[in-house]
Amino acid sequence: MFAIALLAAVGAAGVPDVARDAEAEILVTATQRATALSDVPIAVTAIGAEALRDGGVVDIRTLNMLAPSLLVSSSSNEAGGAGLRIRGIGTVGDNAGLESSVATFVDGVYRARGAVALTELGPLERIEVLRGPQGTLFGRNASAGLINIVTAQPSRTLGGFAEASVGNYDYRRLSAGITGPLGEHFSARIDGVNLKRQGFIEDVVSGRHINDRDRWLLRGKLRFEPDASFAATLTVDYARRDEECCAGVYNTVRDLRSSTPGAAGGSLVTAPSSIAALIRAMPGGVVLEDSSARKVALSPGQSFRQDVTDGGIALNATKTLGGVTIDSITAWRSNRFIRGQDADFSSLDLIRRPSDGTGFIRFRNFSQELRARGEAFGGRLDWLVGGYWGEERLTLQDNMAYGADYDRLASARIGALGGAFAAFPAYGFANLSGFARAYGGDALAAAVRNVPLAGTGELDRFRQHDSNQALFTHDIVHVTDRLSLTLGARYTRDRKTLDADLSSTSGCGIYLDDIARLRALGTASAVTLANSVLAPLTGYPCNINAVNGAIHERRAEHRWSGTAALGYRVAAGANVYASWSRGYKAGGFNLDRGGLFNTGRLLPLPAASLGFAPETVDAIELGAKLHRRLFDVDVALFHQRFRNFQLNSYTGTNFIVSNVQGCSASLGSRDADNIAANSTCTDTKAGVISKGVEVDAALRPAADWVLSGGFAYADTRYAKDIVGSPDALTGDNSLPPVLFLLPGARLSNAPAYSATGSVRWTPAIGDRLRALAYVGGRYQSRINTGSDLLAEKAQKGFGLVDARIGIGDGQWSLELWAQNLFNVQYKQVVFSEPLQGGGSGGMPGTAAAVTAFGTTSNQLFGAFLGEPRTWGLTARKRF
Repeated sequence: MFAIALLAAVGAAGVPDVARDAEAEILVTATQRATALSDVPIAVTAIGAEALRDGGVVDIRTLNMLAPSLLVSSSSNEAGGAGLRIRGIGTVGDNAGLESSVATFVDGVYRARGAVALTELGPLERIEVLRGPQGTLFGRNASAGLINIVTAQPSRTLGGFAEASVGNYDYRRLSAGITGPLGEHFSARIDGVNLKRQGFIEDVVSGRHINDRDRWLLRGKLRFEPDASFAATLTVDYARRDEECCAGVYNTVRDLRSSTPGAAGGSLVTAPSSIAALIRAMPGGVVLEDSSARKVALSPGQSFRQDVTDGGIALNATKTLGGVTIDSITAWRSNRFIRGQDADFSSLDLIRRPSDGTGFIRFRNFSQELRARGEAFGGRLDWLVGGYWGEERLTLQDNMAYGADYDRLASARIGALGGAFAAFPAYGFANLSGFARAYGGDALAAAVRNVPLAGTGELDRFRQHDSNQALFTHDIVHVTDRLSLTLGARYTRDRKTLDADLSSTSGCGIYLDDIARLRALGTASAVTLANSVLAPLTGYPCNINAVNGAIHERRAEHRWSGTAALGYRVAAGANVYASWSRGYKAGGFNLDRGGLFNTGRLLPLPAASLGFAPETVDAIELGAKLHRRLFDVDVALFHQRFRNFQLNSYTGTNFIVSNVQGCSASLGSRDADNIAANSTCTDTKAGVISKGVEVDAALRPAADWVLSGGFAYADTRYAKDIVGSPDALTGDNSLPPVLFLLPGARLSNAPAYSATGSVRWTPAIGDRLRALAYVGGRYQSRINTGSDLLAEKAQKGFGLVDARIGIGDGQWSLELWAQNLFNVQYKQVVFSEPLQGGGSGGMPGTAAAVTAFGTTSNQLFGAFLGEPRTWGLTARKRF
């Protein structure tokens, strides 16, 4: 509000307009028109080529250091699972079925998922981070925001560059490019990047390093411009990644402990982890407790293979006919990710994804966007209309399998409970009928089946076709020379078809029928066996359940979205605005068999349980922008309300997708207890609210100095009374008890405060040389990295600092750089270690559940660490 008042004072005082230097003014295409950043009534962080180079931005992850409202992270893999969040809102987890709440465009072409965009970008012209819902300006809708990446374009002047970098972790990066004219009407550009780096996680079993880098990019552009009225650019790119990522260490900020309730409501009683002790007692069992050492112990012979091929062809064309400009973007892209994974992240062979190429994710996308824009009524109306057609074919094949140690650990876990289980390990998890015979004779043995799981697995193939069409308009009415009204609308039709073939050799879950048969026998021994031996198995994870068969599902959506903004130019480079916008993100299907199985029921859930509804948001924003010769200040206040927020939760076994909604009536504490199906609600409202303020600023006190900074406060929370998706069988939409911590809480990976800042000094040295000194940093407050918000998954606030010093003459430069200069250790994501502990009573293995419900917990947790300090030397030559 201070900035808005300041701008009003500037206008009232009649201070003459002071234009910035032409070189310093940033032109953005956030409104699909080349417009000065100060005149755009949208909250935008625009980063030019020089700032990107100084910040070491080579992929979208490093944008974290330059855009405070943006948070990019990854977990179990980078090629298939990257999380992008703006203002605390984003899509969680590595589930290909969910589109990203934050869309990414490269040269106007939509990238299918955030992970697909997490790759080398090559030489850049600028990056724009648009905050808040988008949809009337770009091809795809985005409910939380958008990253618009503009790569370097061909030039009519012959030139090029070569760049080489070396650094720690055996870092080597080579980059080169050349551009220039080809005949009278053509110009071309070709760029290449090759990057290799040793991994920073060491496997003490094999001695190899994981989380490495081995990637390259080749991109060519051909531009045809016969006259001022027509231009077309053909872009062809191809990239490969042959890496091994990502290993998770045991999370040991707190010691590995088991928890039980204190007497008479007293404090928790903890003891050394019983699960860690079980693992260490098994052959090959290793549990490393020092996460700061960046060491893991993995299953021999298992791999985190991450091979990616990505490429595409795009034609961007612009034609001016009279006063109308027509823009066309035609693109085809393909991305294939072959994955392998030691899926339990431990030294035991519990569960795996073989790296033989039978597990993969493949996207094939075609899109056509057409826009026409012009002016009418003597320039009073600046109009734009457009259409978009997108076809996406997604194939996911999952090859998860139980490993050789699964049955032994399961038997040891159950046998460790004592009582009726005392003799159980002698027979093992895979020989239940043998135990039943020893326990009660042949009659009981006949009613119980063995459940050998080691070596069983799945080969599931999901094929999803998404057809998306949209018509949109974005029009600016210049009411007066100072007052403008922006009106935008979009109609979207999205149709998805899912065809899946599920093939499982697992018997996990068949003991549900055995329990019923034993209880039907009615004898004391049969009932005891059912309740004391088999019933606890119903809470044991079924990572690979016994569901088999074909699935055919369809869904169609028709949605309106749009925007309205009122802007007022107080003076040149000084503007205020108020806007409303509605965003939309399509619904879809959970591409995980876990959504089809509930261990509390005898039958698989219907295929419809894989579906989830579209996410919508209504956002209000007030903004002020003051851009002068010496400084820039942009301020935005926002309030966003999300309905049917798409929450993707990893349970330690599978991914479950829920649409979180608020309940208009009070649920008391029923949505935060451990009782299922007791908090249904029919009168729903927004389930997630995000509100706060953002500031972007820059100061240019002298020709050699640039100081930039940004600050974001985002209070992004669930409503106090919330429900989930309706049950596919009963229609009940009570929140699952495992999410009991969500009501009223801050979303995962949503820092309340984040700030970025940088100082750049380029003093002259003699007549030709200039030095470079650059320091940039980011601080973010405490977050919880888990979608279930378990306290064990918290990451305290931390700050990172990057630095760069160099010397050059404009044609060549030599620079020494460091990222994470002070070697701060932080966690991108903390997760529940698969099959390594849990909680009693069907509740998660967390201290919060022990305190609230008197359950017990022996869950182990893992962590995907952020990168350590890296440093290196870069030599660059331009010609």
